[in-house]
Amino acid sequence: MINLDTSNQQRLSYPHTLLKVLQQLRHNVVREGNHQYEKWRSLITRNAFIPSAQNLAYYLALRRHDMREIQLALTPWGLSSLGRIEPRVLPNLDGVIATLGALCGQDPTFLPKHPPLQAFFEGDRLLQYHTDELFGHPPNNRNVRIMVTLPSYAATDDHFILDLVKRGADCLRINCAHDSQLEWEAMIQHIRDAEKSTGKRCKIFMDLGGPKLRLQTVIAPQGQKRIYQGEGLLLSRENPTKPHKTHFQASLSLPEVLEQVKVGATIWIDDGHVGGKVESVGNEGVLIRITHARPNGEKIRVDKGINFPDTPLDLSPLTDKDRQDLDFIVTHADMIGYSFVQKANDIEMLQWELEQRLGTDWRKVAIVAKIETLTAVKNLPELIIHGAGKQPFGVMIARGDLAVEIGYQRLAEMQEEILWLCQAAHVPVIWATQVLENLVKKSIPSRAEMTDAAMAERAECVMLNKGDYIVEAVGILDEVLCRMQAHQLKKTPQLRALHSW
Repeated sequence: MINLDTSNQQRLSYPHTLLKVLQQLRHNVVREGNHQYEKWRSLITRNAFIPSAQNLAYYLALRRHDMREIQLALTPWGLSSLGRIEPRVLPNLDGVIATLGALCGQDPTFLPKHPPLQAFFEGDRLLQYHTDELFGHPPNNRNVRIMVTLPSYAATDDHFILDLVKRGADCLRINCAHDSQLEWEAMIQHIRDAEKSTGKRCKIFMDLGGPKLRLQTVIAPQGQKRIYQGEGLLLSRENPTKPHKTHFQASLSLPEVLEQVKVGATIWIDDGHVGGKVESVGNEGVLIRITHARPNGEKIRVDKGINFPDTPLDLSPLTDKDRQDLDFIVTHADMIGYSFVQKANDIEMLQWELEQRLGTDWRKVAIVAKIETLTAVKNLPELIIHGAGKQPFGVMIARGDLAVEIGYQRLAEMQEEILWLCQAAHVPVIWATQVLENLVKKSIPSRAEMTDAAMAERAECVMLNKGDYIVEAVGILDEVLCRMQAHQLKKTPQLRALHSW
C-alpha cells in the first residue's frame, strides 16, 4: 500500500486546489523541459526526431516530481491518472487540466486549450514510425518483432535460416564476437535466399563484440578443482605459469582493468555465479576474496565473463577488432549492435567510424545501444539524443550483464524505467537475454519464462538466443506475442471481451 501524506490527499480532494497544483506542475514541466531541450537542440540533425526529443525533455522534467498523490486525487473525478503519459506528456497534462478546469467553472482563457484528438496519438505514431524505420514493416498478425541470434552452423545450413524466417523471425542477429567474415557472409547469403523464397523481408543485426572482460589462463592450487567462499582468487597482469600455494590464479583478456580496481570493489564472475571483494592490490595482481559461491564450490573456467559493477572502467567501447569488423558490417548490416556503450562520446566515436567508411550515407545505418551498465542507464537520455538525433536508433536491454552490474533485485525496476524513458523518446526497445531460455535449450519452457515472454510484448522487439530448439521457440513466441497484443499495449491494458467465463 502506498503510504502518502493524508493531509495532502485531503487538500487535493478539492478540485480547485488540484487544478492549481496541476497548472503549477505544467508550468514547471514546460520551463524545465524547454531548458533541457535547448541544450540538446544543436545535437539533433534529424527533423523527424525533434518532437520526440521535446517530449523526452518534458518527460524527464515531469518525473522529477512524485506524482502519486496527484494520481490518487484525479481518480475520483474520472480523469486520466497520467499513468500512461510517456509518449505524449503535454497533451495529457493539457487534456486533464482543461477538463478539470471546466468542472471547476474556470474561465477557459486561463486554461490550456483541450488538445485535438490526433495529439493524443502522435507519440504512438512516432514510435511506430521509428520502429518501422529500424525493423521494417511488421508482419500482418503481430506488432512486436522477433530477433534470433544465429549459431555458427547457420553458415552451412540454409534450411535452418529458412525455417526461422518461415516460423516468424523478423530479424537475425550475427554476433561478431564469434566466427569470421567467411561464416558471416554465408549466413547473410542464406538470409537473402530465405527472403526470396518466402517473400518476407528479414533485417540483419550485426553485433560488435566490444571490450568484453573474460578470464584467460586459469590455474587452481594443487589438487583443487573448485573455489569456495572465503578462498582467494589472484587476478594477475601476466598469464600465470605455475600453481599458487593457496590461491586460484587467472589472467584477464584486458589486463589494464586491474590498474583501475580499488580495494573493497565488488567483482562477479560467470554471470554472477561467483562473487567477491577486492582484498588487496599489489605487484602480483589483484587479490579477490570470494564472498559468493555455492556450498559445494564453483568451477572457475577460462573464457567466463567478469564484471566490476562499482568500478567505473575507462575502456573504449570500440576495439581494434571492432574497427576491422566494421569494414564488413557497414556493407551488409541493417543495424549495428553497440556493446559496452556508456557515454555520449561513445556514440560519437562510432558515428565517426561510420562516416569514414560511408561518407554522407552513414546516417542511414541504424545503431542499437546495448544498455549493460549502471553508467549507461544514467546516461541513457544523452545516448538517445546523440544517437536518434542523427540516425535510426534503438535500445537493447541487455539483461545478462545489466543484472550483474546493478544487482538482480533491481533488474525488473530498471527494465521498467528504460522502457518508460524510451517510450517517451519514441525509441524502439529490444527485450533481450534468456527469453524462453529453457524452451530454446531443452524444449520445455519454465512457467516463469512464459510470463516473461508475454510481458516482453511491451517492447518493440524480443530477442531469442541460440539453442537446439530455437525454431520451435520462434513459433511459440510468435503465438504468445499475437495473443498478448489483444490484452496489452505498452502499459495500457486492452479490454477485449473475455471468453473464459
